[in-house]
Amino acid sequence: MDKFEDLQAFVAVVEAGSFTAAAERLNSAKSAVSRRVSALEERLGVQLLRRTTRVLNLTETGQSFYDHSARILADLDEAEAAVQHEHGELRGTLRVALPLSFGVRHMCKPIATFSKLHPKLHFDLDLNDRRIDLIEEGMDLALRIGHLKDSSLIARRLFDARTVIAASPHYVKTHGAPQTPGELADHDCLVYSNLADPDKWPWKDDKGKEHVVKVKTVMRASSGDFLANAAAHGLGVVVQPTFLASDAIRRGNLVPLLTEYEWPVTPAYAVYPPTRHLSYRVRAFIDFLAERFAGTPQWDRDCETLSARQS
Repeated sequence: MDKFEDLQAFVAVVEAGSFTAAAERLNSAKSAVSRRVSALEERLGVQLLRRTTRVLNLTETGQSFYDHSARILADLDEAEAAVQHEHGELRGTLRVALPLSFGVRHMCKPIATFSKLHPKLHFDLDLNDRRIDLIEEGMDLALRIGHLKDSSLIARRLFDARTVIAASPHYVKTHGAPQTPGELADHDCLVYSNLADPDKWPWKDDKGKEHVVKVKTVMRASSGDFLANAAAHGLGVVVQPTFLASDAIRRGNLVPLLTEYEWPVTPAYAVYPPTRHLSYRVRAFIDFLAERFAGTPQWDRDCETLSARQS
């Protein structure tokens, strides 16, 4: 059997955590991956993996062999990418994880532009709000909006995601507009359930002092898009990232409220696993996104312009 493919199979099993996941990652049959790893162990005369019905564990020798194998594959990938880069083209597949709502609304155009610049590069996109394990699922990078937890991932900040309080014109006409954040406790509020404390909305006063208001929740949902639509239908007040709310505000379906107060600002990052070499295609795409999102994003400019008109 081919030594290179044996190494690929072994590394994929270790990083994916199972033969099934490795087979999906390699677009191969589970039995074929298992045969390659067994053949590798037989050829080396050592056990690399301890197999049980539930988990796979590396032996001490297996860990050492994995470290060397992963470096060899990374070096080969980097060598190929370097040659392609010298000729002005990127090839291969770029596997990217994106937040669902942001990805659908704001990532198609940048990816289309990048794809036209590099027509031999292919994208494999995972649009999902769940926090995936990049190494386990074989992703090259992810775009994450939120404060990052301690991890081994490397992050590059792309932009700041601002938030806005908004409601429909009908809701404001019927219930009135809150004049202070504290009055949100008396208004029907629609909250994003994926937050740690969805019923508590933080804000800052004009002196930068932090406050929290506990809102009156009439609806919870795990989709920001759904909440934006529910607010546009007059069901209550919503706190939304401007990248979600700006379209509805521009169309007049939502009206910004309490704009004189500072609402949460959340950083957005490109994150990727630590490797000895960052591949040219990953580096090029991250550089492209950093340039694309530099300055004030369009959705924030829209909200600022509309808020100024209404004040």
